[in-house]
Amino acid sequence: MIPLVSFVSELKQLRGLLERVAEETMREAGVEVPYLFGTMIELPRAALTAGEIALEAEFFSFGTNDLTQTTLGLSRDDAEASFLTHYLDKGILSDNPFETIDKAGVGVLVERAVAAGREARPDLKLGICGEHGGDPRSVEFFHNAGLDYVSCSPFRVPIARLAAAHAALGDDSTKEKR
Repeated sequence: MIPLVSFVSELKQLRGLLERVAEETMREAGVEVPYLFGTMIELPRAALTAGEIALEAEFFSFGTNDLTQTTLGLSRDDAEASFLTHYLDKGILSDNPFETIDKAGVGVLVERAVAAGREARPDLKLGICGEHGGDPRSVEFFHNAGLDYVSCSPFRVPIARLAAAHAALGDDSTKEKR
């Protein structure tokens, strides 16, 4: 998985290098290990050019913390240490965008990247990594956006599994109850 990609040309160059190193390593070890070549989608440009990137990558892992920081132009640490609490208290923001996905901004980038990526490569594996993967509302959003998996810190795994189950069930069984 290649992080912080902006241009498909970066992936093209790195893929060749990775394949050479992987072949050499497996040959020397006398084993064959299947692997996928993919990238983190952490920058707005990567999300906006996801169709091109999907022609080189077999999977995307949305790094939603970095994607949120780069989309909003904010450092998470600086924002949380200074003004973010004030924004939440005053109702300027309804949620901390580093805890619950900003659907109107970052979420739109994710949705566009999912659509363009899957159009270019229908078998593209899609997921997210980061704290959004343990937030129930974010997990529901990612499920509805068509992502295949979420990953998060270990202490959030039970919450993430429960949220994923609720999101999956919500597609069929809970609609009748609403």
